Amino acid sequence: MSNASEVLANARKVTRPTSLEFIREIFDGFIELHGDRCFGDDRAIVGGIASLKGRAVTVIGVQKGHTIEENIKRNFGSPNPEGYRKALRLMKQAEKFGRPVVFLINTSGAYCGIGAEERGQGEAIARCLFETAGIKTPVISIFIGEGGSGGALALAAGDRVWMLDNGMYAVLSPEGFASILWRDPSKAGEAAELMKLTAKDLIKNGVIEKIIPEAPEGIENNLRFTTDIIRESLINEFKVLCAMDKDELICKRYERFRKFGEFEE
Repeated sequence: MSNASEVLANARKVTRPTSLEFIREIFDGFIELHGDRCFGDDRAIVGGIASLKGRAVTVIGVQKGHTIEENIKRNFGSPNPEGYRKALRLMKQAEKFGRPVVFLINTSGAYCGIGAEERGQGEAIARCLFETAGIKTPVISIFIGEGGSGGALALAAGDRVWMLDNGMYAVLSPEGFASILWRDPSKAGEAAELMKLTAKDLIKNGVIEKIIPEAPEGIENNLRFTTDIIRESLINEFKVLCAMDKDELICKRYERFRKFGEFEE
């Protein structure tokens, strides 16, 4: 397999640790909160309050499962609109009480069913992006696995965006790319190379700021190797971000994303 294909396969492994496993290892005293106060509780999004070395934080993650039963319960990590609205509710709550926000992203994309569209999937994603752009508290987004399309983008508008060694982030799946370009989804490996979706590609292009290493024996065999690095990185980065004036924080966040619209002639 090509390097990009290997990354893609590792990001999609059913044994890859879930958001809740990362949360248990990185944070203390996690209390999960439920519901969007509008329609229901989407189990593909988990979120709540936790402690990071004595600092109260809000943690929100996309949750997959390890078994078919767990994945059905979690909708295979593809959130509905109520999931994004739950994330938004928790973000605004964090802003109100001065808590920084951590997003853990691992999704092939937002759910594209009829019910999701009827309940405003596009609006929910857009609202997350709009509100995150101006939220007056630090936000760090971490890709712990797949990052697919707008379903991932909705949670990736942070002040800092990090990615694990075997994480990926793309506008659509390599299979979808290959189907559109060559009408042949079997060319997904070739598509993955062209899409520049790996952490090494993304840091080179300035899309992410940090690559977080995984243990050589596999993250599923040694999760603590990675979570120890994430914990210390979060502690250090929040010291910097929380010390900023709120207007400066928003201004720098704007500048971070505005640079993607600047092209040399």
